[in-house]
Amino acid sequence: MVEQSIVYDSGNELAAYAAKQINYHMMGYFPITPSTQIAEHLDLLKAEGLHDVKLIPGDGEHGAAGICYGGTVGGGRVFNATSANGLLYALEQFPVQSGTRLPMVLNLACRTVSGPLSIKGDHSDIMYTLNTGWLTLYAQTPQAVYDMNIVGLKIAERAMLPIIIGFDGFFTSHQKRRTYVIADDQEVQNFVGEYKPLYNALDMEHPATFGSYMNEPDLINNKYQLHLAMEESRDIIEEVFKEFGNLTGRYYTTVEAYEMEDAEAALFVLGSSFGTAKVAVDQLRQAGKKVGVFTLNAIRPWPREAIYEVVKNIKALMIADRQDSYGAGGGNMSLEIKATLQDYKLGIETASRVYGLSGKDFYVKDAVDLLEEAFRMTQNEEVARFDYFGQYPGKADYHPQPYFKPLTKEQQSPGVTQVVEDEATGKVTAKGGIPIQSTKMPKRIVGGHGACPGCGIYTNLNLLLKGIEGHVVLLFHTGCGMVTSTCYPKTAFRTTYVHNLFQNGAPTLSGIVEMYHEKQRRGEIPQDEKITFIMVTGDGGLDIGMGPAIGTALRNHRMILFEYDNAGYMNTGYQLSYQTPKGAKSSTSHVGPAQKGKDTFTKDTPQLFAATNIPYVATVAEMNPTDFMKKAAKAQYYADNYGMAFLKCVSVCPLNWGHQPRMGLKIMEAAVNSCYHPLFEIEQGITTLTYNPEKANKKVPISEFYKLMARTKHIATNAGYAEILDATQVEVDRRWERIKARAAHPLL
Repeated sequence: MVEQSIVYDSGNELAAYAAKQINYHMMGYFPITPSTQIAEHLDLLKAEGLHDVKLIPGDGEHGAAGICYGGTVGGGRVFNATSANGLLYALEQFPVQSGTRLPMVLNLACRTVSGPLSIKGDHSDIMYTLNTGWLTLYAQTPQAVYDMNIVGLKIAERAMLPIIIGFDGFFTSHQKRRTYVIADDQEVQNFVGEYKPLYNALDMEHPATFGSYMNEPDLINNKYQLHLAMEESRDIIEEVFKEFGNLTGRYYTTVEAYEMEDAEAALFVLGSSFGTAKVAVDQLRQAGKKVGVFTLNAIRPWPREAIYEVVKNIKALMIADRQDSYGAGGGNMSLEIKATLQDYKLGIETASRVYGLSGKDFYVKDAVDLLEEAFRMTQNEEVARFDYFGQYPGKADYHPQPYFKPLTKEQQSPGVTQVVEDEATGKVTAKGGIPIQSTKMPKRIVGGHGACPGCGIYTNLNLLLKGIEGHVVLLFHTGCGMVTSTCYPKTAFRTTYVHNLFQNGAPTLSGIVEMYHEKQRRGEIPQDEKITFIMVTGDGGLDIGMGPAIGTALRNHRMILFEYDNAGYMNTGYQLSYQTPKGAKSSTSHVGPAQKGKDTFTKDTPQLFAATNIPYVATVAEMNPTDFMKKAAKAQYYADNYGMAFLKCVSVCPLNWGHQPRMGLKIMEAAVNSCYHPLFEIEQGITTLTYNPEKANKKVPISEFYKLMARTKHIATNAGYAEILDATQVEVDRRWERIKARAAHPLL
């Protein structure tokens, strides 16, 4: 056997470690809990100079899947990781990849599919992939995650099919275990062998067409070939499992059983629950009950023959699903196992239970209870054939009550700001915004939320809402602002609040806006019942959500889009965003001997939205609250009368930027005075500077901003980063000069 070392790592870290040893050409990725740690750890290993994998952040999971597909079309070895709704967002790409027979490895840290939003682990995501033509292995332990990442690539390349390595989110993904890894990376590379694709887009001597259009006489043959490849992979999986066992001493089978040889009653579970269930089997065996448990190490292709061999002599089977195929009387594993029993004409009594959703703990006692139910079926006792396990009873007479007393229109209209339009010139002017007077405006978002000390989100949101009079409807996409303010059954909102995922916030709010106007047109809502609609985005939401937000702007719906730019995916642990500064440290742009932080400049979202020709675009900062509130009032006026308004603030994040909470205002002043975040507005295409630090004799170099935060201090203080600092200063100055030029000329 090959020499091995012992490490103490999590399943996510071990997936990254295997990828590092294989030395893939490319990883396309997008952060989503709980799989994000894979890209983070692989990036850390790269910063240390331990591999050459090119990590490419997508603009969302759909984009990441496209990056990966492109890499495989180019004939390279490709790696990815995702979870839950990220998987669903990418799902359209899955049949594209399998239909063109291009292998790659995707790690799926399984998690609850929302809604409602939950980041905890169950199997509701992986079941969506069963009809996509991807091979699928499932790892029970961190050791199996490492092993299956190595065998999975070899299986995928032999079968010419992409493969999923699934494992339980948080249980297996984050659980650290004593694990054996192959000591020498070269031994891993020798095992997987050299990849020689039959065709690729970079072979200019043999041009090929990928993804032809195909009509009905031919498409069925394409799918038939995919079916044949899946069937051929049965033998490939067994062969590679055996080869890996000979190499490491760890032998895997498609179906893994415990105490099933003489069992009368059995339990099926998938993933990390198998270890818990084995303890329950031992307890019941000591009590004289012949019970057993089994699980799957491979889901696709479905190991029907191996399942038959394991269960053929039992009398009763309890199938426990960590997901539900709603309305089918059982989850997907129940349906497939029952179909297998029917295929072999086995007269086994079966029952199904849905358990452990959203990571609900599964204890030994729970496994004992399920096995006891299975055993009762062997005694001809009545047992429910389908039920949920672990839910709590509801209250028949429960009627939800408002968490806060609703704010009236009068309470929300204290006259803090006033906006007037000159009919002759069309010029819009905002008055008021005096901070001391703003205390008259009741808070629409109250204390009690779970944000970190010093978080800039709620300071900025409350300043925004102080400048907006009357009723508001707020839509938040996923992010820190959403997660910290609406943990069921409580809410921090005193007004109507809606949530949708990163990529779909703007279209969702546009649907609400248009329904409001249509109901007004039909007389279902009074014409004088004015509502202002505001979408709140941040935490990288205008990366994954940029396309839909631009589409919303191009349609010019009458709403406000407010971006709190905290320069990263803070709700998942500060992965890089396109808004992260060049050279900054993040959990996917580490600084080390072989890497110098993020390698691109920040995205200029105000100019992107200005290019859509919406009527109002502005930047704001908490250092100038009067300017902030006046611009909020103008945004409301434009949204009420002309179309979409876009506001952007920079929102400090002490936890991930690396500064003391008390330094927030000083950092914001440096951001504005360095022109990293200049203050201006664009009304009907005309740019106006609302603050010029040069005229105020307060302009400072970008280093004065960068040195205040741990994420960028190395750029400002370490001579080794002088090139990045100089390039950043040039870019900041270029953007500033362009804004001044546009402010000086009405046609720019």
